[in-house]
Amino acid sequence: MTRGKTSTAPATTGRGWVSFVGSGPGDPDLLTVRAVDLIGKADVIVTEVPEHEELVRRLLGLPAATTDDVPGPRFVDGGFGEDGQPLTHAARAKVVVRHGKAGNRVVRLMAGDPFLYASGPEEAQACVKAGIGFEIVPGVSSVSAVPAYAGIPLTTKHSREVAVITCGEKIDWSRYADAPTLVLLSGVGSIADNARGLIDAGRDPETPVAMTRVGTTTSQSTVTSTLENIAADARAARMAPPAVTVVGDVVNLREALSWFETKPLFGWRVLVPRTKEQAGSLTARLREYGAVPDEVPTISVEPPRNPLQMDKAVRGLVEGRYEWIAFTSVNAVKAVREKFEEYGLDARAFSGLKIAAVGDKTAQAIAAWGLRADLVPSGEQSAAGLLADWPPYDDVLDPINRVFLPRADIATENLVAGLIDLGWECDDVTAYRTVRAAPPPAPTRDAIKTGKFDAVVFTSSSTVRNLVGIAGKPHPSTVIAVIGPATAKTAEEHGLRVDVLSPKPDVEVLVDALADFGAARRIALLDAGQPVTRPSERKPSGRRKVRAE
Repeated sequence: MTRGKTSTAPATTGRGWVSFVGSGPGDPDLLTVRAVDLIGKADVIVTEVPEHEELVRRLLGLPAATTDDVPGPRFVDGGFGEDGQPLTHAARAKVVVRHGKAGNRVVRLMAGDPFLYASGPEEAQACVKAGIGFEIVPGVSSVSAVPAYAGIPLTTKHSREVAVITCGEKIDWSRYADAPTLVLLSGVGSIADNARGLIDAGRDPETPVAMTRVGTTTSQSTVTSTLENIAADARAARMAPPAVTVVGDVVNLREALSWFETKPLFGWRVLVPRTKEQAGSLTARLREYGAVPDEVPTISVEPPRNPLQMDKAVRGLVEGRYEWIAFTSVNAVKAVREKFEEYGLDARAFSGLKIAAVGDKTAQAIAAWGLRADLVPSGEQSAAGLLADWPPYDDVLDPINRVFLPRADIATENLVAGLIDLGWECDDVTAYRTVRAAPPPAPTRDAIKTGKFDAVVFTSSSTVRNLVGIAGKPHPSTVIAVIGPATAKTAEEHGLRVDVLSPKPDVEVLVDALADFGAARRIALLDAGQPVTRPSERKPSGRRKVRAE
């Protein structure tokens, strides 16, 4: 490899190139910008742990299995060979070199950092020997990231020294007797011997210690103790690898600085029953609050069985037959837009037409088309709110008295009836169908019925009906959050107790309301002197309905 060629991967696949990319300590959001860019351009991704493939698929929006119809990188298991046995460093290097020699852009995804307690150096040397260009993309190391996620700074203005120790072989602890802060890696099984060694070397038995397992993930847990008691406390908490241990006075700052494990929905497993396409913003918001969203499609959005009615309405729109078009969902906007594209039309066809949107999200979808909604409810964002602001027909001011209403096949008649009362004629057109999805896998159905989910968020009445229809009712211990009064009514009709009612029909506001519920629940448990547990870890008890202000 020539000097100076390890900074930028070549643009073509004619020559092989290997990028050794650190995936960080576990949180996928800690991937670097460079790592994300390279993963998106890779022909082959050599993984290190099973979670890597799932991480990449989520990052690139790929399905569970890549097919010819859905292009994506080829995944190669770098942890185990075809015989199921763990690969040695040398065997792994051969895999990387083989794919690089084939002219591929290879991303060798490695846990943590490629050059820190990893096989990156050996594999990079193999690339040098084979004449394959490579680059190193550092990853966030667990040495600093895990303590940070536990709320423990490794240095302060009073403590400037840190020693990192891999607890594998026999250690001379006298060398670290005066070091203010120690970070112990791979030390879970030997923590009793390590603590005793430090005490024998002169460290105070009351020195603070914190052990954090699976750090930076929503399964993270931390035990704080002292050198004298950490072995017993870690055993009682069933701490297991991987874990990072911090020794020193900096541990005392965790009580004030713990930010990750104190998120209002930390570790909550939340069921998201909605269409796959629409779950993005909701699940992203849930992750921000520390939850683990589990998307279960309950609705599939399909074209109408008979497209003639929609075709006729779109022609009428172009010919100036309507005074208004009213969009009652993002799906309705999408359906009309797809029909326009089918006919080779664009937003100019809306010239002279007034546009109504049922809420802010629908208005945003309209704006993404280059259009502006003339009417959005000033109050409740619903059909009722839209009717409250809709002007009555005036035969002097309104040259046309007809409204185009593209909606779902299961939409209620309230809006149509209200518009007729205001003097308008409506073409209520089925723009799309909502079809019940196939039942989720058996383990998911079991988790729903037995209370293994901490919460479920319902974003429409149809998600309630369809989830109960394909998977059964959620367990009484599961927190039920709904997007509005109509959804709440449907949930109660199906025997569900609503705990959280969003003050506004917006998925992000709904998640915020659920987070407020979680925060209030956490405070109540702490005030009662009880450990903070998730709803799935407790027996059903009386629950108070929370309406976010």
